[in-house]
Amino acid sequence: MSHWDPEPVEGRASTGSATDGLDELRDEAIAAARRTRRRGSWYVAEHIVSAMRAYGWTIIVGAVGQPVLYLVGLALGLAALIQAPIQDGSQQVDYVVFVAPALLMSAAITVASEEFSYPVMAGFKWRRFFYGFSASPLSSGQIVTGEVIGVMARVVLTAGLYYLFLLLFPAVGNPAVSWVMILVGILAALAFGTPLLAYAASLEEDTGQFALVQRFVFMPMFLFSGTFYPLDTLPVWLQWIGWISPLWHATELGRDLSYARDTGGVMIAVHLIVLFAFAIGGYVVARRIFARRLAA
Repeated sequence: MSHWDPEPVEGRASTGSATDGLDELRDEAIAAARRTRRRGSWYVAEHIVSAMRAYGWTIIVGAVGQPVLYLVGLALGLAALIQAPIQDGSQQVDYVVFVAPALLMSAAITVASEEFSYPVMAGFKWRRFFYGFSASPLSSGQIVTGEVIGVMARVVLTAGLYYLFLLLFPAVGNPAVSWVMILVGILAALAFGTPLLAYAASLEEDTGQFALVQRFVFMPMFLFSGTFYPLDTLPVWLQWIGWISPLWHATELGRDLSYARDTGGVMIAVHLIVLFAFAIGGYVVARRIFARRLAA
C-alpha cells in the first residue's frame, strides 16, 4: 500500500459526510413539505385571521354595534308603529320576531361581501400574498379552502354575537332550536360569498365593480327578499328576486327555526338545496380561477 492511500480514504469520508448532510436536509424539506400539504388550508386560514387583526376593532364594533342599532331601531321605532302581529303562514308573530332571522342572515352575508371582495383582489394585485402561498407546497385548492375557512371564522363571531343580542331582546323563540340559525347564517354567507370570491379572483383591475355589486346585487337582495315583510306581499314580478336570493332562502329557514313555523319538509329541502348549490358552485368555480391565475 502506498503512502497516498490515507488521502483518498479521508476524501471519501468527507464526501460521505457531506452526502449524509444533504440527505438529512432533503428529508427535512420533504417532511416539512408534506406537513404543509397536510395542513395547508389551516395555515392559510391562520394568515387570513391574523391579517384581520389589523382592523380587528372595526370587526368587534361592527359585530356588536350593528345588532344593537338594528334591534333598537326596529323594536323601539318601527315596531311601535306596526303594533299588529305579522301573519306569516299560519302563525302570527311580533314584528321584531319576524325580522330578527332576516337581520342575522343579512349580517352574515354582509361579512362575506366585505371579505370576499377587496381583500381577495389585494391577494392577487396589491399585496400578492396568494402568489406567496403558491410558491410554497400549497395547492391552489388549499389556498381557496383556507381563504374560505378564515372568512367563516369572522362570520361565526358575527352571527354568534348577533344571536346573543336576539336572545337578550328577546327576538327569537326556543333557544334549544333557534341557535341553529347561526349555522344557517354560515351557510348563507357561503352561498353568497363563494360566487363573489370567484368573481373577485377573476378581476385584473379595480374599476368599481364591487360598488356595483353592492348597489345592484346586495341592496336589491336586502330589500326584496322578504327581509322586512313577507315575500308574497310583493307583486309577482318582483318576487323572483327573493326566489333566487340566498338571503330569502336562509331567512325562511331561520324563521322556521325561530318560532317553529311549519312550512313543510319540501320547502326546507328546497331552501337547503339552493343554498348548497350556490355555495358549492361558487367554491368549485373559485378553485378553477385560482388555479388558472396562480399558474400563470
